[in-house]
Formats: sequence, C-alpha cells, structure tokens
Amino acid sequence: MTDMKIRRALISLSDKAGVEDFARALEKQGVEILSTGGTAKALQKAGIAVKDVSAHTGFPEMMDGRVKTLHPKIHGGLLARRDEESHVAAMKDHGIASIDLLAVNLYPFRETVSRGAGFEECVENIDIGGPAMVRSAAKNHDFVTVITDPADYARVLAEMAANGGATTLPLRRALAAKAFAVTASYDAAIAEWFSSVVSRESGVESKKSFQLTTHDSRLTTYTFKHPLRYGENPHQNASLYTDGSNRPGVATAAQLQGKELSYNNLNDTDAAFELAAEFDAPAVAIIKHANPCGAATAKTPLDAYRLALRCDPVSAFGGIIALNRPLDAETAAEIIKVFSEVIIAPAVLPEARDVLARKANLRVLETGAMPDPLAKRQWVKTIAGGLLVQDADTGRVGRDDLKTVTKRAPTAEELEDLLFAFRVAKHVKSNAIVYAGGGATLGIGAGQMSRIDSTRIAAEKMAVVSRESLVVSKD
Repeated sequence: MTDMKIRRALISLSDKAGVEDFARALEKQGVEILSTGGTAKALQKAGIAVKDVSAHTGFPEMMDGRVKTLHPKIHGGLLARRDEESHVAAMKDHGIASIDLLAVNLYPFRETVSRGAGFEECVENIDIGGPAMVRSAAKNHDFVTVITDPADYARVLAEMAANGGATTLPLRRALAAKAFAVTASYDAAIAEWFSSVVSRESGVESKKSFQLTTHDSRLTTYTFKHPLRYGENPHQNASLYTDGSNRPGVATAAQLQGKELSYNNLNDTDAAFELAAEFDAPAVAIIKHANPCGAATAKTPLDAYRLALRCDPVSAFGGIIALNRPLDAETAAEIIKVFSEVIIAPAVLPEARDVLARKANLRVLETGAMPDPLAKRQWVKTIAGGLLVQDADTGRVGRDDLKTVTKRAPTAEELEDLLFAFRVAKHVKSNAIVYAGGGATLGIGAGQMSRIDSTRIAAEKMAVVSRESLVVSKD
C-alpha cells in the first residue's frame, strides 16, 4: 500500500497555471488523462490526449455544468479501496475504472465576492463537484494522490520519476491533509459570506465560527462561545471563541463564582495563568494590564503569594491572581485581604470556596489542570488586511545557555534566581526589566520605549535591594 502507481488522472482546474507542463509530463509516463470543460479544451489545444469526463461516464454535462462529475464512475473510481474485494468486485460489475490522481482547484468564490459580485453570481461560484471529488480522493489517500495546489505538481512528478510512476504514502497523506484544509477553508468562506448576507438582510448579527489555515496546512477552527459585555473599551463589541484544543486555561475554565468575565479579565487572566504554568514549584503570578506586577515560587502557595505581592502591592490592587497548585483555604483567606478581579487555579478546594464566597463579586476560575508551557501552538495577531501568525514562545534559557563574563561567577542560588527571572521576563512586555532574588520578583519595569526607563521603574518598584538581586532585560 506504500507506493501507488498512477495510471489514470482526472484534472479539472479553475486556475490552469502550469497545467500543460504537468499534464504533458503525466502523458509521457503513460497516464490516461480525464478532464472537464475548459481544462479539457486547454489541454487538447496544447496537443495533449484527453478523455472528456462525459465520455468516461457515458453521461453528459447538464444544468449549465452544475452536474458533470457527480457520478458513480467518478466517485467510485476515487473512493474504491484497491485492497477490498467487495470494492474491486463492484468496480468490475459496474464498469468503474480506478482514478489514481486528482488535480482540482475550486471555483474562485472568494475572488468573486471580493470584486463585489451580486448574490446570484456568488452563489454560482460555489463549487460543488470540486470539493466532493477532493474529499473523496483525500479520504482514499491510501490509493489516490490529490493535488489542490499547482505548487505541488513538481513534487508529485519528482516522486513519480523516482518511483517508477508511483507516489509514496507519506506524500499522499500530506497532500490529503492539505486538501481537507482547502475544502474546510473554502466552506468557511462560503458560510461567512452567507452569514454576512443574512445579517445585513435581517439586521441581526450572526454568531459564527471562523477558520485559520497556516502555511503548513494546519487548520484551526475557532467556534463562537458567547458574547462579552464589551471589548477593551465600552464602545467595542467583543466575543469569546474557542479553538477546540481544550488547553487548560481561561477559555475552558469553569467559573465557580463572581461577575461576568470581561474582555480585559480574559486577556489578563490568560497572561497570569500562562506565567504561573512556567514553574514546577508552587508558584503565583499577579497580573495587571497583561503585565506581571509580581511572581514567585516557594514551598507553598501561601508563601509564593506573599512573595509575589511584596514585589508591587500597589499595582496588585485590582489584579489577577494565578496559581499552579490547588487553592487552599489559608491562601484564599490571604488573597481576599487585597481586592482582586480574578483568581484562577487548577483546582479550588471546598474549604477555599467557602472563604472566597465572602467576596461574591470576585471571579473564581477552576481549570482542572495546568497548561503545558512547552506545547507547540500558535499565536495570531490581526493587522490591516491580514493576520500575523507565529509559533508560541516556548523557548527557555537553561544553565547551558549561560556564559559567565564577570570576574565573580554567580552562586548556585544566584543562577536559580537568574533562570527564574528569565522565565518571568518572557511574559513582560518589552522593554522588560526584571529584578529577582530568593525565587521572587523584586521589581519589574515593563513596556517602556527606553530600556533605561524600564530599569528605573523596576528599581523604584523593588521591594528589597540587595547585591543578590539580578537583572534580566528583554527587547
């Protein structure tokens, strides 16, 4: 099943770039080529032998081309498993020939919408037969090679040349993943357009999902969860979407008590919990406006909270508290001495819930687990006309990454504090300065255009100044 020789190909394209050279190369390898409409005409004009799909199926195109490939001789040829006796028998009984390669790109729906076409024209550019064939071929990738991007022509031809006209399973599987991402993205574009049309006609905003496909064909679907009272500012609308990953955090947490979470609450709580997750020892992070104003590790959550609060108790007022251990009653009692917006922890013990209930408006979130700070994932940021997508910052500075350039080498305790500070600094907006000692931040300077200003602010915030304090800078 690993290598599958290509004997018959179906080519049906709206974007015909490179198709003549591709089809000619297939022809040289003895591949029979089936095609439709404009693609067939283009290939015939180029002198390439082509069998029209209508001749292959014995059924004419009809309804202005809406029905041409929706036929058992097409989908049977794509979907039949060559190693399944009943499938092979059905092919023989019904005169269905196998199709080993499918090259399809879809009607230009997005382009039609983008140039402001009317409703009826947009509907006519919704491809039906193309996605159906692509999905059939991708599902049966054990036997069928599916191409949805002209950029993959050379890749397929190279494999065929190296393998006696066959493609390998790893390539077919990669192309199948890409094909499913293409059809999912295509359907999402149609759904988004239709929803916008319905919203305009009804005057009611549609709540919908949206999808993101990255350069390596990874597809993420974001599903509407619920609206928020407003966005970053009261005049901005906002909603919460989830990505289906179930990564422990604010988007999937159970809210045990308190007022409705706001846009800013969600943003800040996410920042706090991701920082707390960086540490193996009991840790607490206090966040204000998406920046840490205190973070610490200790033997117990209570000690970690006290050390984190010591860094900047003024900024901590109205902040977000994140723990990487279950919240116990003693720590809860200490936390509620200072006004906080949100507490988030992997678990909240029953005794702690009783303590927190004294503050009815305090939002308390329980996630069930901690997120893996090293898990591969992506960050997305919108810009005018598009998105910026990057891998999440999972980098960590370790002992082996450090080089001593001072006359005195740091002690083991100083090295531990330095590594701690590096982890905190990763979560501080640049220019970032972190003073740390004793497993806790002593002063943090964040988000200044000048590193000098960040250094000054961190020094002013420092609760304890000592020669053991360390400085970490992040651009």
